[in-house]
Amino acid sequence: MTDHNDSKQWAKRAEILLASAAGTGQLITYAGLAEAARIPGPHRIHKLTSWLEQLAALDNQMGQPIRSALVISRSRDGLPAPGFFAHCQMLGLYEGPESGPQARRFHQSCLSAFSAFQSER
Repeated sequence: MTDHNDSKQWAKRAEILLASAAGTGQLITYAGLAEAARIPGPHRIHKLTSWLEQLAALDNQMGQPIRSALVISRSRDGLPAPGFFAHCQMLGLYEGPESGPQARRFHQSCLSAFSAFQSER
């Protein structure tokens, strides 16, 4: 199996896991998602975050809530990693710091938008 096929397989698994997390209203850590999706090393968290950034860009392009908001860092008290906020800034969705009350409000608004979107479906 090629590396491309490997990445397609884990990306499919990760997408299913995100859909499941969304359906139950549960957040998942980067490490938990990488492990459950069976992302191969080395640099599996980097592979995951790159994929999540692509997913966020796609979601934004389609006018949908950002699914990557469902993935949080174990060490950031329920917030995604700083790169999530930096990427959202690059997409023009957020203007502010990568931590603190403003970041928390933005993340919560992403989760609320996602929850509302799910209930409309």
